[in-house]
Amino acid sequence: MLNALEVFTTVIVGLMVGVEFCVAFVMSRIFNALPEDSDQLARAHGGRMLGALMPFWYVGSLVLSAIWVMAGWGRPGTGLVVVGAALLIVSVIMSLLLLVPINNQGKTWTPENRPADWKEQMNRWDRYHYARVAVIVAAFAFLVTALV
Repeated sequence: MLNALEVFTTVIVGLMVGVEFCVAFVMSRIFNALPEDSDQLARAHGGRMLGALMPFWYVGSLVLSAIWVMAGWGRPGTGLVVVGAALLIVSVIMSLLLLVPINNQGKTWTPENRPADWKEQMNRWDRYHYARVAVIVAAFAFLVTALV
C-alpha cells in the first residue's frame, strides 16, 4: 500500500511540475507573442482556469506528501520526503503571498478596465512563478530520489 502511495504522490507532484513548467516556459512566451489585447485576455482566462484548479493540486500534493511521511516514518528515504514536503509548503506560502494576489487582480482585467501597469504586474508574476517552479522542481526531485 505504501508503494502505491509513493508512486501516486510522485506522479501527482510530477504532473503539477509539468503544468507549471509549461506555464512558465511555454505559455507565457506564447501569450507574449499574441497581437494587441490577446496577451492580457489569454492571461486573464488562464488565471481564472488554472487559478481554480491549482490550489487543490498544490494542497493535495502537500497532503499526499505528508501522508507519505507519516506512513513511511522510520523507513529509508523518509528524510527526503520531509524535505520535499517542506519545499511544497514553501511553494504554497509563495503562492499565497506573492502570486495569488496578482492573479486575483489579473483574472478580472479586460482591455477596458486593466491598469496602465498591467504588463509590469504580469512580468512580476512571471518572475515569482519562475522561483516557485524552481522550488517545486526541487520538491519533485526529492520525492523521486526517495522513491528510488
